[in-house]
Amino acid sequence: MAIKLTLTEDETEILIDALEADLEGYLESAKEARGNNNRADVETFTEAAGRIDALMKKIQALLD
Repeated sequence: MAIKLTLTEDETEILIDALEADLEGYLESAKEARGNNNRADVETFTEAAGRIDALMKKIQALLD
């Protein structure tokens, strides 16, 4: 299912900033899980970070 959404440039920047903060949290969680030898969490957090990064890039491309 695709969702169409119209945002202002400012709203898009706010969304990107929020995604960046979320990305940092997942990357930090993956790092901590790695330190605790928790492979399942490393995989989960790394996958989530990758999906967030891909979404950020998709949104940023719309601004360029």
